[in-house]
Amino acid sequence: MYPTSSANQARPFLTWQRISDWAQEHYRCRTFVKDERIPSRPGLLYLVQRGAVRLTGSAQLGVNVSTDEEESPSTPLMAQDEEAFLGFVGPGQPFEIIAQSPFSLQSFAHVDQTAVIWLYWHDLDNWPHFRREVLEAFRHQHQRKLLWLSTLGQRRTIDRLIGFLTLLIEEFGETSPEGYYLPFPLTHAQIGSAIGSTRVTVTRLMGKLRQQGILATHGDGLICLPGHSDLPLSKEA
Repeated sequence: MYPTSSANQARPFLTWQRISDWAQEHYRCRTFVKDERIPSRPGLLYLVQRGAVRLTGSAQLGVNVSTDEEESPSTPLMAQDEEAFLGFVGPGQPFEIIAQSPFSLQSFAHVDQTAVIWLYWHDLDNWPHFRREVLEAFRHQHQRKLLWLSTLGQRRTIDRLIGFLTLLIEEFGETSPEGYYLPFPLTHAQIGSAIGSTRVTVTRLMGKLRQQGILATHGDGLICLPGHSDLPLSKEA
């Protein structure tokens, strides 16, 4: 069963409230509108107070992007600096932006009224218990990235697609009568960039998955996985 995510699920409210008050007093909190870029720099710690942050990456190098399993390694290179979707950071969770040439990482507010707090690492000396919690959250994120990499290693695009959506919904999913759904909108182009495919291929495969009942929609087109965690995989790709 997919867990229902909620802000600060395991965090004592008093600790979070103290950090929030401290951020307001020191002008370390800002609210962003949907798709607004969040100014960030290496060496700072960021905490999502409300909403959701979308992480993206780009590189000066060209990389091969497969539009389907049958394509050869000679597929034309991706355009330089094309953004790739790298995941979400939900309420109550930390993130860092690491500078590593030739790669560039950026963060954006994925929904309206996304609030972000920023701190220096030494600021956490004020809350030693919270420092341990932040480090544990980063350890958890690292484990999820290893699962993500394992999913991206699948040869068939349909397997990468289902694995990717399953990981996202396990991490951020909420319950509905239809099943478990991702509470944030996600475009087919963003999904394609995350799994090394294209918008057209993702649209085609998601249509097949909906026809087979493996995928559904919730509300205003949000992605939903019905009922069970042990989902069957399509034989088509």
